[in-house]
Amino acid sequence: MADNAEMLFSPELVFFDWECATPDEVFAQLEGELAPRGYIASGWLDAVRTREDAYPTGLAMPAANIAIPHTDPGFVSKPYIAVIKPAAPVTFNAMAGMGAPVPAQIIINLGIAEPGGQVEALQALMNIFMDADAAADVLGQTTPQGMVDAIRRHF
Repeated sequence: MADNAEMLFSPELVFFDWECATPDEVFAQLEGELAPRGYIASGWLDAVRTREDAYPTGLAMPAANIAIPHTDPGFVSKPYIAVIKPAAPVTFNAMAGMGAPVPAQIIINLGIAEPGGQVEALQALMNIFMDADAAADVLGQTTPQGMVDAIRRHF
């Protein structure tokens, strides 16, 4: 998976200061960025919303609160990982019902087409946000290229 980080993370898919109050608003805005660039297939928006409702992705990690929404590989036209650092945290329900809703400081949408790839990417991202220094490095970024570089350093 680490070998694919160069391909999956791109400055064109790093977004800052989105004004979104709910996960649905994040997904709708993200669809508007991903669809014209050819990353997602028709039906992605409904699929990611449905999956998030059934299997929430909010994680209260030791160093930062994150959400890692994703959907079935069939809705991914071109593999990607999109990163959103909203203007204010967006509340996601906790993964696997583990605790209270999570005000996510960063949202990382996995668009991984290879079987099993989502699990590997999830683990790598969780490791970043369990490490205070790595999380601070990622959260402190203010440019798309800086964000990509920071995630690649720790992925």
